[in-house]
Amino acid sequence: MPEAVIVSALRTPIGTARKGTLRDTNAFDLAHHVVSAAAEGLDTGRIDDVILGEGRYGGGVLARHAAVTAGLTSVPGLAQNRHCAAGMAAVQSAAAGIRSGMDELIIAGGVNSDSTAPRARFKVGEDEWIDPWTSPSHPDRPDAPAMDMSITVGWNAAVRAGLTREEQDAWALRSHRNAIAAIDEGRFKEEIVPIETPHGLFDTDEHPRRETSLEKLASLKVLHPEIEGFSITAGNASGANDGAAALAVASEKLGLPALGYIRAWASVGVDPAVTGLAPIEAITKVVRRAGISLGQVKLIEINEAFASVPIATIRALDLNPEIVNYSGSGCSLGHPVAATGARMVVTLVHELRRRGGGFGIAALCAGGGMGAATVIEVPAP
Repeated sequence: MPEAVIVSALRTPIGTARKGTLRDTNAFDLAHHVVSAAAEGLDTGRIDDVILGEGRYGGGVLARHAAVTAGLTSVPGLAQNRHCAAGMAAVQSAAAGIRSGMDELIIAGGVNSDSTAPRARFKVGEDEWIDPWTSPSHPDRPDAPAMDMSITVGWNAAVRAGLTREEQDAWALRSHRNAIAAIDEGRFKEEIVPIETPHGLFDTDEHPRRETSLEKLASLKVLHPEIEGFSITAGNASGANDGAAALAVASEKLGLPALGYIRAWASVGVDPAVTGLAPIEAITKVVRRAGISLGQVKLIEINEAFASVPIATIRALDLNPEIVNYSGSGCSLGHPVAATGARMVVTLVHELRRRGGGFGIAALCAGGGMGAATVIEVPAP
């Protein structure tokens, strides 16, 4: 089978939803921006498809819309939704199309605009509301509320891993410090494509907080004070965010310069109540498929939907925490849900290139009791 080669890997800066710089930039514009950037310099006549993870945008096909606005009129589009893993699922689908020999060049990624997504709430009972634009990720139940991930993902993972509030706050602080260091050192420059917005040129992630501290994080109220010992706060959880990411994935037969190779991918299902532990299963499955050991992996991205998720994964798999989320993640950079999986792969590619190549893993949990992971290899220069 032909190898799936990453030939471009780009993203927008990540904005803070509803009050940040991307608040008036809709998902269609974000999609157009990253798809056009990822396709730049390529023979667009050879692009077989555009695949984008999306969510909360009414069931349209952002990928086809972006293909048309980018001048790729002969290229179809495919919408994918695996909740938080939607962007990664799109990249995995692209790799599958390439490896099968059916396709030779695909633009894949994810787009998320919490700021402009349709929102409506209707009261259907004395204390019950529904939002038709946000579908439940799984059947609702007391130990795993379908519409409250602070319990279903964050708290349940923390309880099962035996994590304290202090440990989660410390990880969140580390995340902010790592993200700020990456920004200040210019480590995101190669992966970010600045975007013109109604509020000016946007070229730097705006969600990380320079001023945060353990004291400030400790002062935040827990999200469910009625639950004894509850440890999840806005500070050790990811934000609501806007952003997009896209990669061009090609067959090695085209002979294009390789930024990296997609070596293996895996998705898993777990009980919804242990959604936050799904990366453990996904990483275990993907390294087996890749035929490598965790000891061979140089860097790992584990999305911080909540700080409890990477900490629990690190402990369960006995990972070196220093190689995990080296440049921050959801608690700091933010979590533009449908784009995050692709964003993680983009960041992983560029950071591995700076480090002289090697294997990397991007993994995340996804609403409803799902998880996904992808192994990439970046060649030595």
